[in-house]
Amino acid sequence: MNEYILKTNQLSKKYRSNFAIENINVTIKKGDIYGLIGQNGAGKSTMLRLVTGLAFPSSGAIELFGDDNPKQLTESQKRMGAIIESPALFTNMNAYENLEVQRLQKGIPGKDCIKNTLELVGLKDAGKKKVKDFSLGMKQRLGLGLALLSDPEFLILDEPTNGLDPMGIVELRELIKKLNREKGLTVLISSHILSELHQLATHFGIIHKGKLLEELSSKELDEKCKQHLRIKVDDSSKGATVLERYLSTTNFEVMQDGTIKLYNYLDDVRIVSRALTDYGLIIEHLSQNGDSLESYFSKLIGGVDHD
Repeated sequence: MNEYILKTNQLSKKYRSNFAIENINVTIKKGDIYGLIGQNGAGKSTMLRLVTGLAFPSSGAIELFGDDNPKQLTESQKRMGAIIESPALFTNMNAYENLEVQRLQKGIPGKDCIKNTLELVGLKDAGKKKVKDFSLGMKQRLGLGLALLSDPEFLILDEPTNGLDPMGIVELRELIKKLNREKGLTVLISSHILSELHQLATHFGIIHKGKLLEELSSKELDEKCKQHLRIKVDDSSKGATVLERYLSTTNFEVMQDGTIKLYNYLDDVRIVSRALTDYGLIIEHLSQNGDSLESYFSKLIGGVDHD
């Protein structure tokens, strides 16, 4: 039985007459890396602020760790770690001192957690260097360390790669994968860049203008973007038989509307066309389809540029 870490039910946040998010239903299971993807201003940060308790919903409900009792929500939120917007760092302190302040604020016993966390996020050799002299990548890793200090079960990251150089993005991505793989940490991470999350997330929620348009797994996303020949003939059953018997392929799907998606022969469209017509089929449509991740996202939200 799958254990749910987060469920939202018709979650909404309204500011005056405008909804920041409206009727959001998100489901995240234990062990997921859930990528919340959307343009800047789509409602991602609002959603994360509601889940972490930094804001309160106008309507709807939040269930954390299987508990939907609003009175228990604050206790459940203690089992999470989060970076919302920029991490709050004391720039005149070093990494160790920043984590010590966090440890005291959260009442975490013992100081071993500081050393372990610094090693985990790759800052064990930062020494007495003050945070004001850190690179942006080092600051992001320290922010992640603050979120991980209490050994959370659920990690929430809001646009964590903003401003990072390509190497910093790769390092952060590999660290999140490691935490997920070795500690079983469930992660909710937001970004406006689908290609970035595609290399990390196991599941996606696509949000636009405050509404959740779609939830899907990485496998389902890959399938939607997979290159194929889209074939429409007057008899789809016979068309499938021709592909299987005379083109020796079973690498196709017959969709509910009768359209056939053929995943090979992409460079041999004429062979496919000839086989179908030779056996008396009328070809109503034959084209090569498939999206890049970015174009799929753009089509889903209505062709709006999301960069």
